[in-house]
Amino acid sequence: MDNRHILSAAIGGLLALGLVSGNANAADKMNMEKCWGIAKAGKNDCSSNKSAHSCAGQATRDNDPMDFVAVPKGTCEKIAHGALKEM
Repeated sequence: MDNRHILSAAIGGLLALGLVSGNANAADKMNMEKCWGIAKAGKNDCSSNKSAHSCAGQATRDNDPMDFVAVPKGTCEKIAHGALKEM
């Protein structure tokens, strides 16, 4: 095999790996829910439209009711101060 064939095979393998990984991530996201009011400062996944910042990683205080973290379905209500709806 010449270098072009090796390079093509390597790129094809990486693309296939990315597709498999992408499908796994999509399945994981389907099993997650937004849990409001439990994010630590700088560790939020996103926030409401009412928040003072634009999105992920920008929470300035712990347990802000306007920030959420994605957690596995069924766990939010088991976490102290966790809420499935924006507060």
